[in-house]
Amino acid sequence: MVSDPGERIAAVRRRVADAATAAGRDPAHVRLLLATKTLSDDVVRAAVLAGADLLGENRVQELVAHAGAVADLRPDIHLIGHLQSNKVTAVVHPERPFVTCVESVDSLPLAERLSRRCTDLDRDLDVLVQVNVSGEASKSGVVPDDAAALAARVAALPRLRVTGFMTIGLNSPHAAAVRAGYARLRQVRDAVVRDLPDARELSMGMSGDLELAVAEGATIVRVGMAVFGARPAPA
Repeated sequence: MVSDPGERIAAVRRRVADAATAAGRDPAHVRLLLATKTLSDDVVRAAVLAGADLLGENRVQELVAHAGAVADLRPDIHLIGHLQSNKVTAVVHPERPFVTCVESVDSLPLAERLSRRCTDLDRDLDVLVQVNVSGEASKSGVVPDDAAALAARVAALPRLRVTGFMTIGLNSPHAAAVRAGYARLRQVRDAVVRDLPDARELSMGMSGDLELAVAEGATIVRVGMAVFGARPAPA
């Protein structure tokens, strides 16, 4: 399924546009992020050549490999997976900016480590605060009631710019419950943006539920399966 991603990228963008129009929103205000976990460098490069301009990486090792494979094409690359503090030096690189945004900041110590690294390298970095709206133990993120306070503390750190919030939706077949989680993240953002006007991004929604996320204000939807097909089972 991954051999010719152009038509599938176009199909997902039509879904996004239809969902935005149905919600009374401008489709141009929703970006498509392609999640490239487990994919080969050749597949990732083909996707960028087919029109993908924003990639999302879960794992630092794959991030470094994929960034090298598409460096000449210059897509935006976001880290969307959990980041351990000891991996910060690999993500914020002295020679080229592997990532333009870390979407998975879920603690002050991690943000402080990123801030120190960016200060040492004299560069700025956009970050999103990850929020666990579902309450599922399998998901990372700060609880919604603590998200505003964390965003404010991160925004006060040197060289970091809080541009919004990210969440992974509830794993449930019940659309109303999934949408409620996305609505909760929007409420968090709306409360914070009065004091942090740059924090407007909402990264939420994936292949199976992006319409629900767009209806609740998503500005970034993270899609993998709808373009690349099911990932191979872990060995």
